[in-house]
Amino acid sequence: MNGFAQQAVAEGGTNLSEAVMNGFPPSAVPVYRSLVEEFAVCDRWFASVPASTQPNRLYVHSGTSHGATGNDKWLLAQGYPQDTIFDHLHGAGMSFGIYYQNIPATLFYKNLRKLKYWKKFHFYSTLKKHAEAGELPNYVVVEQRYVDSKLAPANDDHPSHDVGGGQRWLVKEVYETLRASPQWNQTLLVITYDEHGGFFDHVHTPIEGVPSPDQVVGPEPFLFEFNRLGVRVPTLLISPWIEKGTVLHGPNGSPFPTSEFEHSSIPATVKKMFNLPTFLTKRDEWAGTFEGVLTRTEPRTDCPVELPTPVKLRRGEADEDRKLSEFQQELVQLAAALNGDHTLTSYPNMIGKKMSVREGKEYMEDAVKRFFEAAAFATKMGVDGEQIVQMRPSLTTRATPASKKHYP
Repeated sequence: MNGFAQQAVAEGGTNLSEAVMNGFPPSAVPVYRSLVEEFAVCDRWFASVPASTQPNRLYVHSGTSHGATGNDKWLLAQGYPQDTIFDHLHGAGMSFGIYYQNIPATLFYKNLRKLKYWKKFHFYSTLKKHAEAGELPNYVVVEQRYVDSKLAPANDDHPSHDVGGGQRWLVKEVYETLRASPQWNQTLLVITYDEHGGFFDHVHTPIEGVPSPDQVVGPEPFLFEFNRLGVRVPTLLISPWIEKGTVLHGPNGSPFPTSEFEHSSIPATVKKMFNLPTFLTKRDEWAGTFEGVLTRTEPRTDCPVELPTPVKLRRGEADEDRKLSEFQQELVQLAAALNGDHTLTSYPNMIGKKMSVREGKEYMEDAVKRFFEAAAFATKMGVDGEQIVQMRPSLTTRATPASKKHYP
């Protein structure tokens, strides 16, 4: 676990090296502080793979990254082909819902682009309506606002976004929405991070007894075998069935002696709680499950109705003219695939490479709107629900109605 500061110096200088050896005091993140005090925190939850955002996010819902150790432009466009926990829930007659803000990154899974699933996607504002009415599905995914704007600041905790915004406009809002719902006593909320972004940690990454999920090997030159975990990440478990101040140290040798909590623990726990017939991969079969944190015989009645309001931590406001980050470019690439624009030979491999934040936000939200409009039309026309929603490239998708600007 050495090298964090040295790499930071190589990439960004002394200031960055100080940042990766630092952290927020509890007073700066009062929402998390309150949740930790009131519910449960895991101190041995690891990223599924020692790699970047997308591979780890893929494990959350499928127990594998299908060999991805980074951003694969082809698979981002085509969609990752593995089965997901969404497919298993649907096959067992269980409901699920994905509540998104700019774009649903879960559409990186090809299966979720099937026509039969399009009604499972909802705007984030719908979460409160469904919660108030007691109509939340069995399995809910809430996606962050990945793009920063002055009117709607990002709430995903990615640099250079305001962590205070993530506390206030995501975690606090979601918790208070669920707390006010008639379904609160049937709720277990999981908050985690795909990976930790390069911050120092003294806890070693597990390397013993970690199974490859599917024997798929990563690309050259490393040919990674997916037989070790990544860095430790923060994970909170929240429910009225959890005692105050619980610290979950690990799965205690279950289901295997070397099992750990990692992102595949989510589909593994869903499989167990809903009695689904099969695992997704060898990895979620191995991962520890956390339903044992629900230790009470009766739900608590003293869970806070409101969480503290965090202060703004970033100086200034959103810079809508800055270039998109690598992660945001990947989301624009997804939007291009939904639009059919990735097939246009006039486009470079990464369509969002030269976009500003403002342009990227505009483009991806327009693409998502058109994608679901196409799905609604196909449904109306009686197209088979197993079909993938396909968009044809069009010159109209190369500019938004607002700007008519040709995107680079």
